[in-house]
Amino acid sequence: DRIVINLAPAELPKQAASFDLPITLGILAGSGQMASDRFQEYAVVGELSLEGNTRPVRGALSMAMATAKQQGLRGLVVPTASAHEAAVVEDIDVIPVDSLAQAVAFFAGELDIDPVPSRLGELFEELARYEENFADVRGQESAKRAITIAAAGSHNLLMIGPPGSGKTMLARRVPTIMPTLTASESIETTRIYSAMGRLQPGQPLMARRPFRSPHHTISDAGLVGGGSTPVPGEISMAHNGVLFLDELPEFNRRTLEVLRQPLEERCVTISRALNSTTFPADFMMFAALNPCPCGYRNDPRRDCHCSVPQIERYMAKISGPLVDRIDIHIEVPAVPFKELSDERSGTSSETMREEVVAARRLQTERFRGSHTRYNAQMNSRQVRQFCRLTESGMNMLRTSLNELGLSARAHDKILRVARTIADLDNSETVQDQHLSEAINYRVLDRSLWT
Repeated sequence: DRIVINLAPAELPKQAASFDLPITLGILAGSGQMASDRFQEYAVVGELSLEGNTRPVRGALSMAMATAKQQGLRGLVVPTASAHEAAVVEDIDVIPVDSLAQAVAFFAGELDIDPVPSRLGELFEELARYEENFADVRGQESAKRAITIAAAGSHNLLMIGPPGSGKTMLARRVPTIMPTLTASESIETTRIYSAMGRLQPGQPLMARRPFRSPHHTISDAGLVGGGSTPVPGEISMAHNGVLFLDELPEFNRRTLEVLRQPLEERCVTISRALNSTTFPADFMMFAALNPCPCGYRNDPRRDCHCSVPQIERYMAKISGPLVDRIDIHIEVPAVPFKELSDERSGTSSETMREEVVAARRLQTERFRGSHTRYNAQMNSRQVRQFCRLTESGMNMLRTSLNELGLSARAHDKILRVARTIADLDNSETVQDQHLSEAINYRVLDRSLWT
């Protein structure tokens, strides 16, 4: 006999093997080989091997969330390997099955299977720990200050310095000072990793801020997403976390340019002939580069052998509009031996995180009732409302903009950074010293790109 299987709606692409188990159970029930009232109470998902054993599926968390929203469904039947991921959703029964035979016995009422308990709180406690700490970084206290400001206001940051000065080491520790993921942020991030099949074994939940550091050979589609059936790229994998671009000038210039829209809109839309897909991309971008091709320009320890045209070609790989979208630019000089040999630890992640959390708390109160969450996300109206300057501050900003030749976008970014510095000082108003520090984080515009 011929069996017709209809997978609706037809316009949705169906590429995975997640339908193996429900299709098989449907055939058995439709042909009268098994019957059960439980079919009305449970959704089913799962891949089957040739031996009839279940295999894990991608996107189990999203499927569990969809099941919880569906009226009349009690739970979700999933492969055992995907059960803990699905059990993050607390409002449904997640039934784990190892094989087709076990699933048939469950639906026939011959076997009772206990639901997998939700361990949301335990998972946060187990997985939300970091091994790295800023106390491991010797010296670089000025860089740590700038990173604290960036994390407090969710600002993008650019580090310039010679090889071995600690740029990568600093960037990798940024997630340790960011506030703990909220439950909604964690689930949102986990859904992305689950759909991509990137969840680590034994880690059904993303409890730590993502840190993504793609290689400079990455393609446009690999960075922002793409494909005939669009899939998320690195910027979506960094959602609610940090995207670190090391050796920035080594990236393809065209690849870097596609970052401009996501940096502004905090999402990315991939358009194809038949449809378009929008992926979340709310991340902090940290970038690092050497000051010249050899890396030792202005380094007192070694001579730079790069010619002016070589340096200009090197820096020309990064466009002005992209740099304009980076809020904070800092120099990370080589650490003197005296500081390297100092046994005293520097500022720790715990200390920096306390400052960041306190500043973020002020921003939560400030933007309550709006779509804005951080100072870096303020629109022009909010900048005018929350970043009022003194008369001397206005003169300072006007002079700096004229001297540096900065854009209107840079003007607003300076004010946003100044607002964050004021928050770290627990100041209701933006004082001149806050503005002065924010302006100092833009002076590299003049020395490197003009």
